[in-house]
Amino acid sequence: MAGAGHEVIAETVMHNYKKIEMQNRLYSQLENALPNGMVIPLELKLLYEWIEANGFYVDNDNGTRIGFLCRFKEFFGTSIDFEAQEKDVWYWFDENKDAEFRSRFCSFARSGDGSICGLWKSDNDEIKVVHIGSGSGSTLVCVLADNMIDFIKFLAIGYEEICWEEDFANPPNEKNPDFKPNVIFQEWVKDTFNVEIPKTALEIVKYPATMEDESSEDDFFNWCKSKFSFLE
Repeated sequence: MAGAGHEVIAETVMHNYKKIEMQNRLYSQLENALPNGMVIPLELKLLYEWIEANGFYVDNDNGTRIGFLCRFKEFFGTSIDFEAQEKDVWYWFDENKDAEFRSRFCSFARSGDGSICGLWKSDNDEIKVVHIGSGSGSTLVCVLADNMIDFIKFLAIGYEEICWEEDFANPPNEKNPDFKPNVIFQEWVKDTFNVEIPKTALEIVKYPATMEDESSEDDFFNWCKSKFSFLE
């Protein structure tokens, strides 16, 4: 049954992807920032198309487009800024930038306090969605989702910010009585990918490791330990 379910999702994604007739700005920006050999997941392309079709973005004076899950300065559901900026990750490094990290990681969004969401090519050549906390606030360093559909489902749960692992065990409305779900986004996710929205983040995030942890079962955390001095 699980295999059949994945086939339905794949067919739905391909059907919707065929509707995209031209590249949008968010897609082009990320494509230009990608390491050689890394491909943007189809589901992220569809999300970018939905964002731009609904006008959920702003353009900076320098021409950079930043996408959101609702209109700019509206406050409901998850706050996340979709913007591909290669330079965002390099402040973690010393003068010697790690070539392997650069070839397997690409920042594509900011979560919460300036933390980074990225595409990461695992040792098995799978593209996973990962998180690197800002360090001044969030310290979450882990795989957020094994694939882009799961990441989009994670966003649809509706945590105000997805960088606080202490919230992951509970639904977002338990901590915040004024919680307002992003119903438009949730309905788009369910209709586009033929999926249900999880109740909590821990249904998606397997091992929410942090910079303070000495060890973890999370693959990205363990890989980063060899790259970042603050994890040693």
